[in-house]
Amino acid sequence: MKKVFHLDFSNVRGDFLGGLTAGVVALPLALAFGEQTDLGAIAGLYGAIAIGVLAAFFGGTPTQISGPTAPMTVVSALVIADAVAYAGTLELAFPLIIATFFLAGVFEALLGFFKLGKYIKYIPYPVVSGFMSGIGVIIVITQIFPFFGVAAPAGGPLGTITTIHKIPEVVNIYSVGVALLTILIIYGLPHLTKKIPAALVALILVSMAVMFILPQDAVLKINSKGPIPTGLPELQLGFVKVFGDFRHMMIVFEYAFTLAALGAIDSLLTSVVADNITKTKHDSDQELIGQGIGNMGAAIIGGLPGAGATMRTVINANSGGKTKLSGVMAGLFLLAVLLGLGNLVGHVPNAVLAGILITVGIGIIDYKGLKHIRSVPRSDVYVMFIVLFLTVFVDLLIAVAIGMILSSLLFMKKISDVVEHKAHMAPLRDFSREVSWKDEKDIVTRLGDKVFIKHLDGPLFFGFASRFQEMMKALPNIKVVIFRMEKVPYIDQSGLYAMEEAILELQTRGVQVAFSHIDEQPEDMLRRIRIIPDLVPESMCFNKFDDCTLWLENYLETPGFSGSDI
Repeated sequence: MKKVFHLDFSNVRGDFLGGLTAGVVALPLALAFGEQTDLGAIAGLYGAIAIGVLAAFFGGTPTQISGPTAPMTVVSALVIADAVAYAGTLELAFPLIIATFFLAGVFEALLGFFKLGKYIKYIPYPVVSGFMSGIGVIIVITQIFPFFGVAAPAGGPLGTITTIHKIPEVVNIYSVGVALLTILIIYGLPHLTKKIPAALVALILVSMAVMFILPQDAVLKINSKGPIPTGLPELQLGFVKVFGDFRHMMIVFEYAFTLAALGAIDSLLTSVVADNITKTKHDSDQELIGQGIGNMGAAIIGGLPGAGATMRTVINANSGGKTKLSGVMAGLFLLAVLLGLGNLVGHVPNAVLAGILITVGIGIIDYKGLKHIRSVPRSDVYVMFIVLFLTVFVDLLIAVAIGMILSSLLFMKKISDVVEHKAHMAPLRDFSREVSWKDEKDIVTRLGDKVFIKHLDGPLFFGFASRFQEMMKALPNIKVVIFRMEKVPYIDQSGLYAMEEAILELQTRGVQVAFSHIDEQPEDMLRRIRIIPDLVPESMCFNKFDDCTLWLENYLETPGFSGSDI
C-alpha cells in the first residue's frame, strides 16, 4: 500500500530551501490576490497558509506549491460580490461565502475519490489557452482603477470598461507612480539578478518608500478597509447553518461546483508541469483529494480557495524541493510571517498590489498559442478566441464547457472528412505493443536494440497527445527513434506541441529523431511552427521508408556518418 500521508525527510536541506523560496514568492501574491476581493489581503494569506500545508501533505504531487491563484481568485471575487448583493452586507454574506468555499473543497476531494483526475488530459490545448489568456485579461482590466488609485468598480471587467471614462476625474498621481515603480522593479530586477524574487523586492522597497517619503494619506493602503487581524486566525464554523437552508444551498452549490472544477483543472495542469521538470509522475486523484482538503481547511479559517500554483511550483523544484516537505515548509513560512509581521502587512499600498497583479495577468496570457494563430488549424484559433471572450465577459466554467463542446464537434467533423478519403483509420496504439511491419523486419532484426520505430496510426489530436509522455517513460536506451507517419492524416495544435515536447525530450537524451512519409497536412503544420527543420532537419525527413533504412544503416554502422551525408 502506498504511503500517502507521510513526509519524506531524505531531502531536508533541498526541501527547506525550495519551500522557503516558494514561500517568499507566494507572500506578495497571496496579499495581492486577497486584496482583489472584498475579504481583503489577509484572506489571501490565510488561504496560502492552509492550502499550502494541507494540499502538500495530502496531495499527490511531491513538489506542488499550492495557494490562491489568479483563476481561483477571479471566481472567488465573483462569489463574494454576488453573495454580498444577495445578502445585503459582507457580514451577512460571510457564512454563504465560507460555505461555498468549503463545499468547493468537498466537491474537489470527491472528484479525486471517484478517480476522475485522469480525464484532465482530454481538455484540448485551445481551450486551456483561451481560458488562461482570458484570466490574464480579467486581472489586467480589473486592476486599471487600482492602478490609478481608486477601488475597482463593481461588475468585473465589463464594469471597468463601461466606467473607464471616469478615470481622469479620480486619478491619483501618487498611486500611478507607485504602481509604475512596482512594475519597473518586477521586470527590471531579473536582468540584474534572479536569486531574489522580484515581486517581493518590489513589495518591500516600494512600500517602505511610500511610508517614509510620501504624505501619510497619499495613497490607499490595505488597512484602509479596516485593521488587519494579527495572530492565529479564528475558526469560522458558523457557515454550517447555511447547509440547512434550501434557498441558500442552491446558490452555494452552483458556485462551489465552479470553483471545484476550476481548482481541479488549475492544479492538475500544474502537476503536469511539475512532472516535466522533475521527471516524476504525479497521482492525479490523490492530488485532487489533497487540494480539496486544503480548500476545506482554508474556508474554516476564512481564507480564499486556491490550487496548485505553476510559478511557485517551478521555483520550488528548481530551488531543490523534491518532496511534500517543501510545500509544508512554504506554508509554515507564511504562517511565521503572519505571526511576526502581521501589523506591517496593513501598510502595503494598494497600488503596489495592483502593479504586482498586472504583471501576473500579463504573464498568464498564452503568448505561445497566440504566436501560432496563423499556423495552427483555423478551428483551433476560433475555439481559443471564443473561450477567451466567454471567460472575460460571461463565465469561466461556461467558457470551458462551450470550448470542450466546440472542440469535440469540430474534431468529429474533421474525422468524418478524413474518413471519406481514408478507408482505414486505426487508433494510436500503445508503444509497448509495437509490431514490426513487413518492410521493417530485416532492419529490426539487425539493429533492433539501437532503433525504435513508432507507427502513428490515425490523427494526432488532443485526446492522444498525452500518449507521448507515456512513450518517454517506456522507451529503453536507444540511439534512433523513427516516426512512421503514413497513416497520420491530421495533426491539431495539441498534437503539434506534444510532438515538439517528445522530440525535445528525446534529443536531450541524445536520441536522433527521423520522420518517414509525412502526409501533406501534418507536414504543413510541422513546418509552420518549424519543428521541421529547426528540431528535425530536412535530411531526417524521408518520403520512403527504404530511404530511411539506407540512412539508418549508415548512421548506426558507419563511424562519423550523419544525415547530411546522404
